[in-house]
Amino acid sequence: METELEYTLTHSYKEGMISYMKTHPEEFDELIKLAISHKPPYSWRAAWLLWSCMEKNDKRVQGNIKKIIDSIKTRDDNHQRELFKILFLMELNGKYESILFDICADTWEQISKRPAVRMNAFKIIVKIAKRHPALYKEIETLTQNQYMDSLSPAVKKAISKMIKE
Repeated sequence: METELEYTLTHSYKEGMISYMKTHPEEFDELIKLAISHKPPYSWRAAWLLWSCMEKNDKRVQGNIKKIIDSIKTRDDNHQRELFKILFLMELNGKYESILFDICADTWEQISKRPAVRMNAFKIIVKIAKRHPALYKEIETLTQNQYMDSLSPAVKKAISKMIKE
């Protein structure tokens, strides 16, 4: 049986989804659970909506970071992209940073993945490296031609800008 939240995710435009969440804040935990789950076609949409509704370092999401990280590898590209966007907004402790850095590096190295997924993974790599400068050498390795050649000029430019910052 489809829940009201699931119905909203598949029958509303972004404004309607955000409006639903504003008028039903009690559904936020359900949105998180759905965003982490593997329940097509709702899950990636739930992750997209969660990212659109959450605050930076949102306390409501904080307790689910491990579950989000654990779910990434088994999700499709669109879903991974949205989960990376959620995690980018969160402040992570060292334990989760190292696990997430590895997942992001693995994702980045998969040149067959969609550029948007790879770019969001790379954003997290750079964010973590800013806190741990010893990881900058990893970024040098990850930006070799073999990983950059498959990207569009716009994405390459965005990656270069991130590196310079």
